[in-house]
Amino acid sequence: MSNLSNIDMKFFLSLLDNPWLLAIHIFDVLIVAFAIYRFIRALVGTKIMSLVQGVILFIALRFVAEWIGFTTITYLMNQVITYGVIAAVVIFAPEIRTGLEKFGRTTQLFLQKETKNDEETLVDALIKSVAYMSPRKIGALIVIEQTQTLQEYINTGIPLNADISNQLLINIFIPNTPLHDGAVIIGDNKVRSASSYLPLTESMSISKEFGTRHRAAIGLSENSDAITIVVSEETGGISITRKGQFLHDLSKSDFESVIRSYLISEPIQKDKWFRKIVGGK
Repeated sequence: MSNLSNIDMKFFLSLLDNPWLLAIHIFDVLIVAFAIYRFIRALVGTKIMSLVQGVILFIALRFVAEWIGFTTITYLMNQVITYGVIAAVVIFAPEIRTGLEKFGRTTQLFLQKETKNDEETLVDALIKSVAYMSPRKIGALIVIEQTQTLQEYINTGIPLNADISNQLLINIFIPNTPLHDGAVIIGDNKVRSASSYLPLTESMSISKEFGTRHRAAIGLSENSDAITIVVSEETGGISITRKGQFLHDLSKSDFESVIRSYLISEPIQKDKWFRKIVGGK
């Protein structure tokens, strides 16, 4: 025990003697802390966060079992942790692939030009399409993918991978057309699919005045961080769901304000690439 204490003291004294080494270690810790913060922030409000909490609790119980001396329980929990890593890679393969693809595209941040960006194009298409469909009571269900992949829901629909435009969105939801039913899912600056199926909420607190589209939008918001826009076929009312939050009967101006706050980042500046990487505004 004394040897360990001597090693610890020597380590801390070496840091004090070498300020550059101390700065490197502090920077190292800050990077790890920031990565953990961004990871937790991306999962807050979703069901995956409950899974992460369960894993943390399981690991904590494993240490408690080892401390008490439950040899058999500790051994079994170690086996679960060992093979659980492999199972997690298999289960979350789509999310891992999507995350790596987004990470690989970060090099594009250095090459972006100060033109009308993808966020503005998307918001403009959403505002114009909703403004057209709402007064005509054309039912619509539009999903915008965020940090969590929606590949499992995209696979249930008709793949499109088309450029985003208000004309396309309006055309999809025109009644009695093949793609009218189901949801349109937007991701990676493309209309990924149409006629996709979404999970319905199981909440009993939702008013019966809201139909299947609204329940599907709320259900998806309970399972992911996606943003979902609903135009009611009965009333033409505009609704938005995000992370379990349900905003309904929005005016056109309110809808524009909310969707811009969700999707539009700060205006392009010289340090835009840095702001995007660190996630600041």
